[in-house]
Amino acid sequence: MSDRYPIPAGEHRAQQEISRSRFIATIAPAATVEDAQAFIARMRAEFPDATHNCWAFVVGPPGSTGRVGMSDDGEPHGTAGRPMLTVLLHSGVGDVAAVVTRYYGGTKLGTGGLVRAYGGAVQHALESMPRAERVEWIDCVLTIGYGDVTVVQQLIAGHEGRVAEESYAADVTYRVTLPDARRDAFAAAVLDATRGQALVD
Repeated sequence: MSDRYPIPAGEHRAQQEISRSRFIATIAPAATVEDAQAFIARMRAEFPDATHNCWAFVVGPPGSTGRVGMSDDGEPHGTAGRPMLTVLLHSGVGDVAAVVTRYYGGTKLGTGGLVRAYGGAVQHALESMPRAERVEWIDCVLTIGYGDVTVVQQLIAGHEGRVAEESYAADVTYRVTLPDARRDAFAAAVLDATRGQALVD
């Protein structure tokens, strides 16, 4: 399971009109099921007069089905939440929740039309949605000799790390924050560059 993947950069909204019904798709980042539920509640509060507020969410890496949810919110069973969830699962985006708000315009779409409308509304919003990257960060503490400072600073930068704290005494100590995915390669590179003299915690 990757600890780095695309997520929504923030809340994003797109609207479509289909057979006089207005479909408003709002997408938001959701790192936990509680985040998703809070977002859904917020959308219901924002659009209390809507005919339906259907929703779906995927918590975790893109395509993972361990923590998902969906609701048709009164639309015929399987015509809203399921197609929305399917689009989210195939979007290549993780930690994502979507609410599609519908204002009924007087023309029935039928089950196939509803599936296309709800899935399409999410797809339409995803196409214009700004993305960010979820990265799992860790801290590690390095103790090195003064002669190794320059090479170790280059290694920190090369592994997307940043020095959070530093102290200079008999040895040099750095507390470094870096992506978890780079932890092992970084530790190996530091030990190699310092001929095994560094302490990496």
